Amino acid sequence: MKPNLIFLINLVATWYMVGLIWMVQVVHYKLFDRVGDAEFVKYETDHSTLITPIVGLPMLIEIATAGMLLAFVPAGIPRWALVVAFIAVVAIWLSTALIQVPCHNRLTQNGFSLADYHLLVGSNWIRTILWTARGLLLAYFANKLMA
Repeated sequence: MKPNLIFLINLVATWYMVGLIWMVQVVHYKLFDRVGDAEFVKYETDHSTLITPIVGLPMLIEIATAGMLLAFVPAGIPRWALVVAFIAVVAIWLSTALIQVPCHNRLTQNGFSLADYHLLVGSNWIRTILWTARGLLLAYFANKLMA
């Protein structure tokens, strides 16, 4: 596979996730505490079911192509930048698996909890910042590739 094509796919998947994570962080999660206790478990269950396909495939594409870029380095992009970008995506996955998913699971099983809600919204800044940093790093090198 051509390194520049892998890079382009990774760039697109990353920026898709940058847009999505900002919408989730500043709009969607901020509305969780307005749903109401009686409706919250259904709302959270539906949220988890409906968002999984929207985030799952792009996240898989992103981490797969980020890993491929370690082996197929596009000319003009330093390997260190791809290593940093890969570490960031691994950190995003770890945050998702170890913090966000358990928060969502508790909210689904136990209903709305202010503590879990604050942990979810606060810790999601980890992913928001990492995805934004990845996106900016990749955009910088995309610009270099097009020059």
